[in-house]
Amino acid sequence: MQIDPSKNTVADNYKLLTNLVIPRPIAWVTSMNADGLINLAPYSFFNAVGADPLYIIISVGLNDAGELKDTGKNILANGEFVVNLVTEDLFDAMNISAADFPADQSEIDATQLQTASSTQIKVPRVELAQASLECKLFNTQTLGKNTLIIGQVVMFHVADHLMGPRFHVNGFAPLGRLGSPSVYCRTIDRFDIRRISYLEWQQKKN
Repeated sequence: MQIDPSKNTVADNYKLLTNLVIPRPIAWVTSMNADGLINLAPYSFFNAVGADPLYIIISVGLNDAGELKDTGKNILANGEFVVNLVTEDLFDAMNISAADFPADQSEIDATQLQTASSTQIKVPRVELAQASLECKLFNTQTLGKNTLIIGQVVMFHVADHLMGPRFHVNGFAPLGRLGSPSVYCRTIDRFDIRRISYLEWQQKKN
């Protein structure tokens, strides 16, 4: 089947894209407004895009009023945010934080979570998150009705029990986002196969 996106609604294209580009990691973002109110919201248009420097991207859309969502507003205003990774024990809280809370109400309070201080930025992280990335805003780009936020990771927070020798991470199982509107996946079914070299491929071929 061939599907021409120019002939579809935005909603249908979103549904198709998010059901095909899977799984996607979930950035559970803490940000802070000018009054010190902490916003907490999940985003699945998110990924790591560079290691030197350490860059991640998040795409923030518009709210129902047609304005940039609070996360985007806060990051543009103060240039700081934290990406917290979502494990299964935090799913219910993450799901609550996805609701359209008013800008003057903190999702931290609604989810009854605690925050922990960051070390390089003022915005706190989610205390129970097994991994959090402190980020400073590097750049933004407007993509239609979305704002692409590029952040530089300036500090990692990783639970002690996950860390092995030489920064190897053991047993970390964050949730992933699958299709719209509400399908998720676990990351516990894995396989590990060493990448083949060109020379090895040639030898196997011959």
